[in-house]
Amino acid sequence: MKLFWACFVALVATSFFFGLRGVVAGQMAGEFKLSMADLGGILGVGLWPFAFSIIFFSLIIDKIGYKPSAYFAIIVHTIAVIGTLVAVKNGSANWLWWSTFLVALANGTVEAFINPVVATIFPKEKTKWLNILHAGWPAGLALGAAAGLLLGGNSGLMLKFGICLIPVILYAFLTIPCKFPIQERVAAGVSYRDMLKEVGAVGFFLIAWLIVLGISQMLGMGINQLVALGIAAVVAVIAGIYTKSAGNWMFLLILFTMPFLATTELGTDGWMSELLAADFPKAAGWIFVMISVIMTILRFYAGPIVHAFSPIGLLVVSAILAIAGLFFLGVAPSNIMIVAAIVYAFGKTFLWSTTLGVVAERFPKGGALTLNGVSGVGVLGMGLLGSPLFMGSQLDKNIDANLQAEAPAIHQKISGAPKELMFMGESPTIDPEKVETLSEEESATYGKVVNGAKKRAFYRQAILPAVMLVCYLILWIYFKSRGGYKPAEIGDSAH
Repeated sequence: MKLFWACFVALVATSFFFGLRGVVAGQMAGEFKLSMADLGGILGVGLWPFAFSIIFFSLIIDKIGYKPSAYFAIIVHTIAVIGTLVAVKNGSANWLWWSTFLVALANGTVEAFINPVVATIFPKEKTKWLNILHAGWPAGLALGAAAGLLLGGNSGLMLKFGICLIPVILYAFLTIPCKFPIQERVAAGVSYRDMLKEVGAVGFFLIAWLIVLGISQMLGMGINQLVALGIAAVVAVIAGIYTKSAGNWMFLLILFTMPFLATTELGTDGWMSELLAADFPKAAGWIFVMISVIMTILRFYAGPIVHAFSPIGLLVVSAILAIAGLFFLGVAPSNIMIVAAIVYAFGKTFLWSTTLGVVAERFPKGGALTLNGVSGVGVLGMGLLGSPLFMGSQLDKNIDANLQAEAPAIHQKISGAPKELMFMGESPTIDPEKVETLSEEESATYGKVVNGAKKRAFYRQAILPAVMLVCYLILWIYFKSRGGYKPAEIGDSAH
């Protein structure tokens, strides 16, 4: 249990950064003069590099061990906080981008070791304990967001980001004395090749494509999509020849859902305070804290809930509630917005952690790779596509279109230069410096247009869990036809 709680607090530390960043997003945009697309890029880079480290460490963690991975995470987290403070001091958006990138790398490393550790030390109750472990995520969100809110709008970003060192020091103190187990796959003698077979050629194609896009964005290369797909195809061929497998169809279906899941949960979390500010300009951050506390409590009591529904049944119910919650948030009047937020919280609570449980239980031969690979693909897809494109740039486009229709004179006055996107051409922008020159009446009109676009962003998000629901129903029907869901034993020849 000491090892479990060390893993739990390490996860709290990772989401503490995320929760704090979520409630200070507006302050960041103002101080660093960021458009919504720029802000989406910063929020996105706080996630997708996570996938680089989680996938990389998943491939080698059985060789190097869990403790060296933990040391790496502690060191990078510390450097990232210091870099963020330098960014704030110099007002450098470039430093902020790279420091946020390092936070994500460290976060991915934490996730790379805590998931297989917990699945290994609780082999008979993986879904239950992975849900309890991942109660640490919303707990950290709530603590980070509450810290940012309690420090208030008058406190500088230097102090707000500086307190991120506290949870890093705490998880370092708890983790360093622990002894780590041998991973279940390794202990059972399952070969490295058999681990890779679960992912197969198709899985490695998707992973490689997203990684190439991520590296391209990191280096500012603007790589051609055909080149990215070509590189991914070469990786897929090599993986297919080596493993003689296209991948486990069930694992590939789950892998496909992950970008949608990540954007539904993490992408929306990153924007939650900004979007809720349309109805609750002063209480948006605290509503986000409330949602996170609800998630923490529910995940701590996951055992009976999973038993009542089965893991696949719980995913189906959760997707339905997430659809309802997001649509409700988009259309609900202000006086019942909190109820809509609670419905959304119930919907997203078990999606990520139960998916990890299903992967751990159904693909034990995949070891750390399958367990962490789904998280990596989810965060890559969300960070590269979901946050900057589906959320950030779409919000910019809607604000631009609505402003042109409702207040063309204001639009002409504050319109900025278009921003080039990795996909979908260019995105219109609003120049933050020009916004500051608006009169009081013009500012009120502009604020009304922005708030309307933010509110409508919620029900546009509902399409994401709708795609997931279709996939979960396929799995539910499959298991129903075979007598119900059962975990696979690591010695099974097929599952």
